[in-house]
Amino acid sequence: MPDVTELASTVKAIIFDVDGVLTDGGLYRSDDGQEFKRFNATDGLGMRMLSDAGITLAVITGRQSEVVKHRCRELGIEHLVQGAKNKLPAFETLCDQTGLTAKDFAYMGDDIIDLPVMRRVGLALTVPGANKEVSEVAHWTSIKTGGNGAAREACELILKSQDLYTAAVARFMV
Repeated sequence: MPDVTELASTVKAIIFDVDGVLTDGGLYRSDDGQEFKRFNATDGLGMRMLSDAGITLAVITGRQSEVVKHRCRELGIEHLVQGAKNKLPAFETLCDQTGLTAKDFAYMGDDIIDLPVMRRVGLALTVPGANKEVSEVAHWTSIKTGGNGAAREACELILKSQDLYTAAVARFMV
Protein backbone atom coordinates (compact mmCIF):
# COMPACT_ATOMS: atom_id res chain seq x y z
CA MET A 1 0.00 0.00 0.00
CA PRO A 2 1.46 3.40 -0.98
CA ASP A 3 2.20 5.94 1.74
CA VAL A 4 -0.95 8.01 2.29
CA THR A 5 0.95 11.20 3.11
CA GLU A 6 2.88 10.89 -0.13
CA LEU A 7 -0.34 10.36 -2.12
CA ALA A 8 -2.05 13.29 -0.38
CA SER A 9 0.92 15.57 -1.07
CA THR A 10 0.08 15.63 -4.80
CA VAL A 11 -3.69 16.22 -4.53
CA LYS A 12 -4.90 19.25 -6.48
CA ALA A 13 -8.63 18.56 -6.18
CA ILE A 14 -10.96 16.53 -3.99
CA ILE A 15 -14.42 15.15 -4.69
CA PHE A 16 -16.84 14.29 -1.92
CA ASP A 17 -19.84 12.01 -2.03
CA VAL A 18 -22.74 13.33 0.06
CA ASP A 19 -24.83 10.64 1.78
CA GLY A 20 -22.63 8.74 4.21
CA VAL A 21 -19.65 11.10 3.77
CA LEU A 22 -20.82 14.70 4.20
CA THR A 23 -23.91 13.45 6.05
CA ASP A 24 -24.59 10.49 8.31
CA GLY A 25 -26.33 8.75 5.42
CA GLY A 26 -29.80 9.08 6.91
CA LEU A 27 -32.59 10.26 4.63
CA TYR A 28 -34.85 12.60 6.59
CA ARG A 29 -38.29 13.42 5.15
CA SER A 30 -41.12 15.54 6.49
CA ASP A 31 -44.78 14.56 6.11
CA ASP A 32 -45.00 16.69 2.98
CA GLY A 33 -41.99 14.91 1.42
CA GLN A 34 -39.46 17.68 2.00
CA GLU A 35 -35.92 16.31 2.40
CA PHE A 36 -33.58 17.35 5.20
CA LYS A 37 -29.87 16.61 5.63
CA ARG A 38 -27.58 17.30 8.55
CA PHE A 39 -24.15 18.64 7.64
CA ASN A 40 -21.23 19.11 10.01
CA ALA A 41 -19.91 22.66 10.46
CA THR A 42 -16.33 21.45 11.05
CA ASP A 43 -16.42 19.59 7.74
CA GLY A 44 -17.47 22.83 6.09
CA LEU A 45 -14.63 24.80 7.65
CA GLY A 46 -12.13 22.14 6.58
CA MET A 47 -13.45 22.35 3.04
CA ARG A 48 -13.12 26.14 3.09
CA MET A 49 -9.55 25.81 4.36
CA LEU A 50 -8.73 23.48 1.47
CA SER A 51 -10.32 25.80 -1.05
CA ASP A 52 -8.48 28.82 0.37
CA ALA A 53 -5.25 26.83 0.03
CA GLY A 54 -5.90 26.37 -3.70
CA ILE A 55 -7.33 22.85 -3.69
CA THR A 56 -10.35 22.48 -6.00
CA LEU A 57 -13.50 21.11 -4.34
CA ALA A 58 -16.23 19.08 -6.03
CA VAL A 59 -19.27 17.04 -5.06
CA ILE A 60 -20.65 14.14 -7.07
CA THR A 61 -23.76 12.51 -5.65
CA GLY A 62 -26.18 9.89 -6.88
CA ARG A 63 -29.18 11.69 -5.42
CA GLN A 64 -30.81 14.98 -6.38
CA SER A 65 -31.36 17.44 -3.53
CA GLU A 66 -31.94 21.17 -3.21
CA VAL A 67 -30.33 21.17 0.23
CA VAL A 68 -27.08 19.84 -1.27
CA LYS A 69 -27.15 22.62 -3.86
CA HIS A 70 -27.57 25.19 -1.06
CA ARG A 71 -24.75 23.66 1.01
CA CYS A 72 -22.37 23.69 -1.95
CA ARG A 73 -23.25 27.31 -2.67
CA GLU A 74 -22.57 28.18 1.00
CA LEU A 75 -19.13 26.58 0.77
CA GLY A 76 -18.27 28.07 -2.63
CA ILE A 77 -18.11 24.66 -4.32
CA GLU A 78 -18.38 25.32 -8.05
CA HIS A 79 -18.32 21.71 -9.23
CA LEU A 80 -21.53 19.94 -8.24
CA VAL A 81 -23.03 16.97 -10.05
CA GLN A 82 -26.27 15.52 -8.70
CA GLY A 83 -28.30 12.53 -9.84
CA ALA A 84 -25.18 10.71 -11.07
CA LYS A 85 -26.21 7.05 -11.05
CA ASN A 86 -22.88 6.31 -12.76
CA LYS A 87 -20.28 8.68 -11.31
CA LEU A 88 -17.48 7.89 -13.74
CA PRO A 89 -18.74 10.05 -16.65
CA ALA A 90 -19.23 12.95 -14.21
CA PHE A 91 -15.67 12.46 -13.00
CA GLU A 92 -14.28 12.37 -16.54
CA THR A 93 -16.13 15.60 -17.34
CA LEU A 94 -14.69 17.18 -14.19
CA CYS A 95 -11.18 16.18 -15.31
CA ASP A 96 -11.81 17.87 -18.65
CA GLN A 97 -13.27 21.00 -17.03
CA THR A 98 -10.39 21.43 -14.59
CA GLY A 99 -7.58 20.30 -16.88
CA LEU A 100 -6.43 17.89 -14.16
CA THR A 101 -5.60 14.22 -14.53
CA ALA A 102 -7.35 11.48 -12.57
CA LYS A 103 -4.27 11.07 -10.36
CA ASP A 104 -4.49 14.75 -9.31
CA PHE A 105 -7.77 14.00 -7.50
CA ALA A 106 -8.73 12.59 -4.14
CA TYR A 107 -12.19 11.08 -3.77
CA MET A 108 -14.07 10.38 -0.55
CA GLY A 109 -16.88 7.85 -0.85
CA ASP A 110 -18.56 5.09 1.11
CA ASP A 111 -20.55 2.80 -1.17
CA ILE A 112 -20.24 0.77 -4.36
CA ILE A 113 -21.48 3.64 -6.55
CA ASP A 114 -18.19 5.39 -5.62
CA LEU A 115 -15.88 2.52 -6.63
CA PRO A 116 -15.31 3.35 -10.32
CA VAL A 117 -14.00 6.82 -9.42
CA MET A 118 -12.10 5.66 -6.33
CA ARG A 119 -10.19 3.16 -8.48
CA ARG A 120 -8.95 5.94 -10.79
CA VAL A 121 -8.00 8.78 -8.47
CA GLY A 122 -4.61 9.32 -6.88
CA LEU A 123 -6.02 9.15 -3.34
CA ALA A 124 -9.11 7.13 -2.36
CA LEU A 125 -10.62 8.02 1.01
CA THR A 126 -13.49 6.51 2.99
CA VAL A 127 -15.28 6.45 6.33
CA PRO A 128 -15.74 3.78 9.01
CA GLY A 129 -18.64 1.51 8.14
CA ALA A 130 -18.18 1.95 4.39
CA ASN A 131 -19.11 -0.86 2.06
CA LYS A 132 -16.54 -3.68 2.26
CA GLU A 133 -15.35 -3.29 -1.35
CA VAL A 134 -14.90 0.45 -0.81
CA SER A 135 -12.84 -0.15 2.33
CA GLU A 136 -10.61 -2.54 0.40
CA VAL A 137 -9.94 0.04 -2.35
CA ALA A 138 -9.43 3.03 -0.03
CA HIS A 139 -5.93 4.23 0.77
CA TRP A 140 -7.18 5.82 4.01
CA THR A 141 -10.16 5.61 6.38
CA SER A 142 -11.17 8.47 8.66
CA ILE A 143 -11.60 7.93 12.38
CA LYS A 144 -14.82 9.95 12.50
CA THR A 145 -17.94 8.84 10.70
CA GLY A 146 -19.68 10.50 7.77
CA GLY A 147 -21.43 13.71 8.73
CA ASN A 148 -19.50 13.82 11.99
CA GLY A 149 -16.11 15.23 11.01
CA ALA A 150 -14.83 12.64 8.52
CA ALA A 151 -14.51 15.19 5.72
CA ARG A 152 -12.62 17.54 8.05
CA GLU A 153 -10.10 14.78 8.79
CA ALA A 154 -9.59 14.26 5.05
CA CYS A 155 -9.12 18.01 4.52
CA GLU A 156 -6.54 18.17 7.30
CA LEU A 157 -4.72 15.12 5.91
CA ILE A 158 -4.27 16.89 2.59
CA LEU A 159 -3.36 20.26 4.12
CA LYS A 160 -0.79 18.71 6.46
CA SER A 161 0.75 16.53 3.75
CA GLN A 162 1.28 19.63 1.61
CA ASP A 163 2.62 21.75 4.50
CA LEU A 164 -0.41 24.05 4.17
CA TYR A 165 -2.09 23.36 7.51
CA THR A 166 -0.21 25.89 9.65
CA ALA A 167 -0.94 28.70 7.21
CA ALA A 168 -4.57 27.62 6.91
CA VAL A 169 -5.01 27.77 10.68
CA ALA A 170 -3.03 31.01 11.03
CA ARG A 171 -5.70 32.85 9.04
CA PHE A 172 -8.03 32.39 12.01
CA MET A 173 -5.52 33.50 14.65
CA VAL A 174 -5.59 37.21 13.77
